[in-house]
Amino acid sequence: MKRSPRRLLVAAVTLAVPLATVTGCGDGGGSGGTDQVSVVAAFYPLRYASERVGGEHVRVTDLTRPGTEPHDLELDPRDVVTLAEADLVVYLPGFQPAVDDAVAAEVGDSALDVAPAARLDPRPAEGADRATDRATDQETPATSGTTTGHDDGAEHGTEGGHGTADPHFWLDPSRLADVADTIAVRLAALDPAHAADYRAGATGLRAELETLDAEFASALATCTSRDLVTSHEAFGYLAGRYDLRQLGVAGLNPEAEPSAAALAALADVVRERRVRTIYHETLVSPDVATTLARETGTRVAVLDPIEGVTKDSAARDYPGIMRANLATLREGQECS
Repeated sequence: MKRSPRRLLVAAVTLAVPLATVTGCGDGGGSGGTDQVSVVAAFYPLRYASERVGGEHVRVTDLTRPGTEPHDLELDPRDVVTLAEADLVVYLPGFQPAVDDAVAAEVGDSALDVAPAARLDPRPAEGADRATDRATDQETPATSGTTTGHDDGAEHGTEGGHGTADPHFWLDPSRLADVADTIAVRLAALDPAHAADYRAGATGLRAELETLDAEFASALATCTSRDLVTSHEAFGYLAGRYDLRQLGVAGLNPEAEPSAAALAALADVVRERRVRTIYHETLVSPDVATTLARETGTRVAVLDPIEGVTKDSAARDYPGIMRANLATLREGQECS
């Protein structure tokens, strides 16, 4: 399925870029003929859900290239053409400003905003702890999506009516399953001939995600430490789902750096609660986590927020990386 470009900008870009090069972007995309539904996913978890639901009936392109921090994504002219010509664009408003701008200018009714299905939380996730208010040199916003350490104010999720919501919903498998259901509904409307297949794809994925969810709940139920100290507050939904308390150093913005006073205050909390592990994430500098660990005599471990998959990832897909995270958490949180 294809549409011709609908905007003068896209027409101009198409003239400037040889057609042979306008083939999509990222490492996503299935192969197949023109009968497939063309889907653009803004970043990896949305690509994964789209591919699992759509199966052989869709051709999925991932806008975010391997190794790229999704928040910092910039689109080139070919990306804009790919977005404008897609049958469906699956994205999360407020997470990637460049995608938001392109969707507003070029996409129209082919866009699917997954935020309602993801149930983005504008409040601290269940299980979050306000103790890190002590670890900030500024007032913590009342609508923060997770426990806040320090941020430069450029929170994710500030568009589309989501306030300062934490965008990292996919780290709670139940929310990703709900998003997959929404993708199935939209694909069925676009391609009624294969509606039953889309519903079956979503049902199968939900079953696998429920199994993953049960594994996390069982494995993390016996952890000695319930405090999850992370350099970037990407794990609020995971913490809320499994009764952990996220204590973040840098807030929702992975590029923000805490002040010396904020870092010292959080170090006090780490000592008081006898935290043994400080986590930093892939694709982001470990310097803040390493500094906090050195000051408190704790160890450092890596958690993957699964915003993308590279050759250095612990596994090749979402379930595999989630299970690698679970193994890391079981050791770091001292689970029996």
